[in-house]
Amino acid sequence: MIPLFPLGTVLFPGAPLPLRIFEDRYRVLMADLLAGPEPERRFGVVAIRRGREVGVNAVEALHDVGCVAVITDLRQAADGTYGIETVGSTRFRILSVDDERPYLRAAVEWLPEPVGEVDGLDQVVRHRYAAYRAALGTVRGLQAPLPDLPGDDRLLSYLVAATVIADAPDRQRFLAEYDAAARLGALAEWLARETMLLTTLSAVPAGRLLEVPPSPN
Repeated sequence: MIPLFPLGTVLFPGAPLPLRIFEDRYRVLMADLLAGPEPERRFGVVAIRRGREVGVNAVEALHDVGCVAVITDLRQAADGTYGIETVGSTRFRILSVDDERPYLRAAVEWLPEPVGEVDGLDQVVRHRYAAYRAALGTVRGLQAPLPDLPGDDRLLSYLVAATVIADAPDRQRFLAEYDAAARLGALAEWLARETMLLTTLSAVPAGRLLEVPPSPN
């Protein structure tokens, strides 16, 4: 069993995730982790499918694939809250959930990390990621340098998935792909679509954007 920390975001292996712990149930989680050996100070981050992060019984449904967050730094404030730094580690699939503790726990299976048949998808993703970053920078009026991309296809797939601005369903799909090749394929399609949208947006004068009638929703 591992403790669960449901969030409205998706954590990827190798990605940092800072958290502020203030709810009573997660203070209990921190106390339980601190009472155990340091190598076991970890918990599963799983995205909320339906519901909210904060409040008792706020979570109505969870996605089944999540990622372990390993605590790398922890600070307890005078008011009993915690500030922690974590990094994503192993992916898992939830088999069952129990609520015997104030926080959720789950029996999980650990997911493998095969590479699969990449067949040049790594180069496609590298090229499209650079184009996406350039288009995003044009829209935002700020060009950020392209980060160094790893040669390992698994690491590449997770770095790109973690650093694009994607909706939660897309991020969850990237996380849940079986191997790096499938993840790179999904990213290649997503990057092409999003870059086209960003390029179209940047080509429309601001005045034209202001002419669009407001949605009644």
